Amino acid sequence: MKTQTKEIQENLTPQCAHDILVQGNKRFAQNLKAQRNLQDQVFETSKGQFPFAVVLSCIDSRAPAELVFDQGIGDIFSVRIAGNIINEDILGSMEYACKVAGSKIVVVMGHTKCGAVTAACNHVELGNITALLSKIKPVVDVVNVKPSEMHDDVIEEVAHLNVELSITRIKQESKILAEMEEKGEIEIVGAMYDVSTGLVDFI
Repeated sequence: MKTQTKEIQENLTPQCAHDILVQGNKRFAQNLKAQRNLQDQVFETSKGQFPFAVVLSCIDSRAPAELVFDQGIGDIFSVRIAGNIINEDILGSMEYACKVAGSKIVVVMGHTKCGAVTAACNHVELGNITALLSKIKPVVDVVNVKPSEMHDDVIEEVAHLNVELSITRIKQESKILAEMEEKGEIEIVGAMYDVSTGLVDFI
């Protein structure tokens, strides 16, 4: 697999970027890695980077974006935070990735069995975690389930809704990204990663 170059990046459409991620996840799920020389990629990207995608995902150790999408060094911007939530710094990072560095797709990737979502559903309060979980709470309120009825299926529903909330916030709170999507310069899309199968389901 070639290292991302400025020419390759400029000629990619958002749909092509989407397809690359889909194909990469298929390889990952089938344990078929693309052939890459990572040392060569380190050398080549030392001169500059031209990632085609930015992926916001959870810090969960089972969901590393580069591996899940079978990508190499210099291919994607990986933004990770518990519960794949949105805040000002993450929006700024995404704006840099797309408007300045030329990425063609923004993916918000949640995952099954998410600890942050589970904690939000169970109304956990602990130090700075409380403020983080407050950003997931709006979707917990949407499902409107009593604590005694908060079973696994409901928690997975909240995880899906949380991805949708993050996408809504990106479009509402980032004029730059919203305009780029309207012009067809980027795609903003949600996805769920299944920690049991290794498969990513684009929403």
